[in-house]
Amino acid sequence: MAVSTGGEDLGKRMAQLAREFAAPDEVDDVLRRVTHAAVELIPGADCADVLVVGGRRQFESKAATSDLPAYLAAVQIALGEGPCLDAATRDATVRADDLRGETRWPRYACAAVEVGVLSMLTVHLYSHSSTVGALNLYSFRVAGFDRGDEATAEMLGTHAALATAAASAHRQMTSALASRDLIGQAKGMLMERFHIDAIRAFELLRRLSQERNTPLVRIAEELVATGSRLASSRSADRPAADDPR
Repeated sequence: MAVSTGGEDLGKRMAQLAREFAAPDEVDDVLRRVTHAAVELIPGADCADVLVVGGRRQFESKAATSDLPAYLAAVQIALGEGPCLDAATRDATVRADDLRGETRWPRYACAAVEVGVLSMLTVHLYSHSSTVGALNLYSFRVAGFDRGDEATAEMLGTHAALATAAASAHRQMTSALASRDLIGQAKGMLMERFHIDAIRAFELLRRLSQERNTPLVRIAEELVATGSRLASSRSADRPAADDPR
C-alpha cells in the first residue's frame, strides 16, 4: 500500500520518474515502473496493472504489482465489461467509488467485491499505432481515490505514453540498423560472387524480394546464412598446411 505523499515530495518524485522514463528501455520495464510508481504515490492504491489492447482487440494484463489485477483483468475480458475495458477503449478516466452498488458493470463489480476490491481508478494510458491501454488502480477501501489521485494517475499515464513511444522508436531504430547491416552483407556477397557494383547488387536483392514475395531483409538474411554455411563447409574441407594430400 502506498504511503501518503506531500505535494512537494510528490513533485520531486514525479520529476525523478520523468528523468527515469526519458531513457530508452524495454516497454515492459517502463510499464512496471509506472505501476509500481502508482502504488507508491497514490495512497489508496493497493495494487495496479496495465491492460494492453492489441490487434483484433486482444487484451492482456501487464506489469501487475500482485496476482489480483491480472485475475480481475481476466474477469473483465471474460465478461466483456469493466472499468479497465472502458478506459482502454474509450480514451477516458473511469472512477468507481463503491463497487458494492455499481450499476455500470454489475457482474464485474460483484466479482471484484468478492475478492476485496471496493473501489477503482483507471486511466487511458496511451494510444500508439494500433495499441491502446489503461493504467488500473485497485483499492480495498470504499472511495479509495479522489480527484487529486486522478491527476497523479493521468500524469503517470502521460509519462508512460512518452516513455513507451521512446522505447518503441529505439527498438525500431535498432531493428532498422540490424536490417541495414544484413542487407549490406548480402550486397557484398553478391558483388563478390557476380562481380557487380553495389547498385546492381541491391537491384538484384530487390528483384528477388519481389519475385518471392518476401521482405528484402529476409532475402538478405537467407543469403548471409547460406554464405556463412558454405564458407564454413569450404574451410572444413580445406586440407591443413602440413596435410600431405
